[in-house]
Amino acid sequence: MRPNLHSFPLRPARVHEVCGPGATSFAAILAAGSTGPVLWIREDWQPETLNPQGLAPFFDPARLLLAQAPSQSDALAVAEEALRDGAVPLVVVEITRPLDLRQGRRLQLAAGTGGATGLCLIPEGMGSNAAETRWRATPHPAKTAGDSTVLRWEIIKNKSGTLGAWDVRWDDTAHRLHVVSPAGKRPGSAGAPG
Repeated sequence: MRPNLHSFPLRPARVHEVCGPGATSFAAILAAGSTGPVLWIREDWQPETLNPQGLAPFFDPARLLLAQAPSQSDALAVAEEALRDGAVPLVVVEITRPLDLRQGRRLQLAAGTGGATGLCLIPEGMGSNAAETRWRATPHPAKTAGDSTVLRWEIIKNKSGTLGAWDVRWDDTAHRLHVVSPAGKRPGSAGAPG
C-alpha cells in the first residue's frame, strides 16, 4: 500500500481534506489501508446514498459504520467525538458548507487527543485553514492494464511538506495502490511523478 507518494498514507492523529469527483475513491483507498472500523458521517438530507457494497473492492463493508446527521453542525459534533475517543481509527465526514477556523481546529485537537485520522470530503474551494493536507482527486483518462480508472491525485495544501501530483490506480485483485507512470516515463525520470 506504500506507493511512491509523498504524504500518503495520511499522517495519523490529524485531519485532512480531499475534494474533486474522485474524493469518495480517495477515502475508500485510505480506508483500505487502515485497520478496524471506519466511521463515515453524512448529512441525512443528501439525495444520494453511500452503498457499502460499492466499497467492497477496497475493504470489507462490514467494517463501515455509517452515521447520518440532520445538519453539518451535528455531523461535525459526531466527527469530533469519534476523533477524540480514538476507538475508530479512521473518521470520514462529508462537508457541504465551508468550515471556519474554529471548527477545523476543534477537529484537529480531537484527532490529536484520540490518535485517529480524520478525512473531510469537501466541495472544491471550501477547505479549512486548519487542515493538515488538502488533496484533489479526479478521474484521469489513461490507457493502462486493468479495469480500474486511473485517478489524478494532487496535493494542493501541505503543512509539513511539498505539493505534487500523481496518477494512481487501485488494483482490485492485489488490494493495493499503484502509481502509474506517464507513457514513456518511469518513476524517478525527469518530469515523471514520484
